[in-house]
Amino acid sequence: MDKFDFNVIERSWVYLFQTGMTFTLQLTAYAMVGGIILGTLLAMMRLSSLKPVALIATSYVNLIRSMPLVLVIFWFYFLVPYIGAWIIGASQPIKVGAFSSSLITFILFEAAYYCEIMRAGIQSIPRGQVWAGYALGMNYWQTMGNIVLPQAFRNMIPVLLTQTIVLFQDVSLVYVLSITDFVGAASKVAQRDGRLIEMYLFVAVVYFVMCFGLSLLVKQLQKKVAIIR
Repeated sequence: MDKFDFNVIERSWVYLFQTGMTFTLQLTAYAMVGGIILGTLLAMMRLSSLKPVALIATSYVNLIRSMPLVLVIFWFYFLVPYIGAWIIGASQPIKVGAFSSSLITFILFEAAYYCEIMRAGIQSIPRGQVWAGYALGMNYWQTMGNIVLPQAFRNMIPVLLTQTIVLFQDVSLVYVLSITDFVGAASKVAQRDGRLIEMYLFVAVVYFVMCFGLSLLVKQLQKKVAIIR
């Protein structure tokens, strides 16, 4: 330990958090919101009585959940410019920034996992409440929006937040695209100063403290939102 230079952390922690952690938290927050919205729509599609609609959603979820995230990151990073050009009819690949490409990737990937969480939440609501909504004159979307989904979200908040913690950890994989997230920023400092062990040890400690602290908060929240049946 006497050969460790922990001063490198003192010299670079502002850069690590201002640049790297800011990117990581922004991407996590946006991907969580987008993933929950898309995942909820996919969950409703999976539960649809229309078999083609349910089949499309089921196929998408099973496909995404069967692939490694790092492979999906590479796919979208290199394919999104060409897909965008095909959609708008451009002759050249459109320019998509690293943040936008990563955001699209994580929304589409995490939506498959949020979908299964929301599907379980929707199915946890007694069917009698759905029929009660229909009896009051509500249509399908009104029943879902006013009766089912609010209760499903309440039941699934701890699980949704737990998946978001996993998402926060997964965002570090954008490092493979040379994007300056928290891990990427630490890697640049480590290579510049030749202090890989110190920097990666610091990154591990920061991730542990943040994820463990968030897990404790989720556990407390789970007790507060628990519904006694």
